[in-house]
Amino acid sequence: MLFFAAIAVIGYLLYREPSSPQKVPQDEFAQTVEAVGKLIVLPVNETPTIATVANLDQIKNQPFFANAKVGDKVLIYAKAKKAILYDPSLNKIIELAPLDVGTMLNSTSSPQ
Repeated sequence: MLFFAAIAVIGYLLYREPSSPQKVPQDEFAQTVEAVGKLIVLPVNETPTIATVANLDQIKNQPFFANAKVGDKVLIYAKAKKAILYDPSLNKIIELAPLDVGTMLNSTSSPQ
């Protein structure tokens, strides 16, 4: 249940506030996917949505982001139902969680 809440926050950040987290530029996108792909087997035939953690105050109470810091990347694989929190400065996966797309979409469509 806690992971669903974390994923709901990711959905909120991606769909409600496109400036926070920041969208990843194309060259950085490819580098991020390549780096994470060396650490874990990524879903095939799917391009992730990637965002950069920009504001810890909005997510600090979510277990998925417990060890996150500004600049970390969140890779979201909607079809594979996976979310990956990656620290590019350490080149480590910080957290991996199942993604409940239904919960995420419901939470992003409700009034805030």
